[in-house]
Amino acid sequence: MLEKQLTGQRVDRSICAWFWEHTISQGDFPKLQPVIASPTHYLFQILREGITFLACTQVEMPPLMAIEFLCRVADVLSDYLGGLNEDLIKDNFVIVYELLDEMIDNGFPLTTEPNILREMIAPPNIVNKMLSVVTGNSSNMSDTLPGATSSCIPWRTADPKYANNEVYVDLVEEMDAIVNRDGVLVKCEIYGEVQVNSHLSGVPDLTLSFANPSILDDVRFHPCVRFRPWESQQILSFVPPDGQFKLMSYRVRKLKSSPIYVKPQLTSDAGTCRVSVLVGIRNDPGKTIDSITVQFQLPPCILSADLTSNYGTVNILANKTCSWSIGRIPKDKAPAMSGTLVLETGLERLHVFPTFQVGFRIMGVALSGLQIDKLDLKNLPKPPYKGFRALTRAGEFEVRS
Repeated sequence: MLEKQLTGQRVDRSICAWFWEHTISQGDFPKLQPVIASPTHYLFQILREGITFLACTQVEMPPLMAIEFLCRVADVLSDYLGGLNEDLIKDNFVIVYELLDEMIDNGFPLTTEPNILREMIAPPNIVNKMLSVVTGNSSNMSDTLPGATSSCIPWRTADPKYANNEVYVDLVEEMDAIVNRDGVLVKCEIYGEVQVNSHLSGVPDLTLSFANPSILDDVRFHPCVRFRPWESQQILSFVPPDGQFKLMSYRVRKLKSSPIYVKPQLTSDAGTCRVSVLVGIRNDPGKTIDSITVQFQLPPCILSADLTSNYGTVNILANKTCSWSIGRIPKDKAPAMSGTLVLETGLERLHVFPTFQVGFRIMGVALSGLQIDKLDLKNLPKPPYKGFRALTRAGEFEVRS
């Protein structure tokens, strides 16, 4: 556990013990509420890659500010360390503390832009680790304050220069869907992000417009976006940070179809359960659907399982999770998985039916229907290279049996 006290009033570590006891008592840890009221504190928590980020306060405050800050801390650490896991945190705990020192001041968010933090704190690398061992100096802090901290554009490094100016815009979408046991689509919506990778000299001014912005709900913007052009004309006008960043996020609700279908059938009697699962394309998006997987948790009453498929591979993991990896759907046959589950002694029929988790990926298409109209750039000596891509993958895609 790494602990950082951010205000003058010290919080006793015993609150963490209360949090873990409360977490264990809830049972389903991934679905634990992000805001928890303890007898003495308000707790805010998010879970990323198996690591819990926990903040606590003794006074009331806007919950979304605390949750958003924890998400920003997780994003910055993932960017700095190249991922998030326990070993990376342990090996770079000095950098973690240095980042927290700069990201918050006396309990208030301060510097949260990765570009500015990189100028203040050098990211970990092999050379820095060797120098720290030889010299005994483990600090990566810069001796000078970045120029952008006093600029009106604090998210952008001071006067970057590139021989080849280029900017890439990616639409990355996740489809969340629930299909009931009758095959009816109960819920289907898209959570999407507009991700930009900018390598432009000077201080460019960009304008991004969509062909159909009216379909967007719950939009959230990077601080660089000017709100008035969006409010009046549905146009994104901004001076971009240098490098990769998330320009905006959005939701598209009430979609009426999904690209693939999964049809499970379970029948049980005499102490056994017969399983049959079919997978196919429901609506062809015009691009290849790959990385298709189907997973489900075997009920506790199952003693053994014998499952096979006519395409792909089926694995039963140690925690009783059945994973069927399909990849791409072939043109000559529909993938099918079938087999038998043996119930525990004394149980004639299966009374707890599993929920199937579906995964897939589609390169080159945004299933929400969102389309980029144009991207204009100003304050550049010559026209840069502009690239656009789209990706849709499954989020929480559940099929109930």
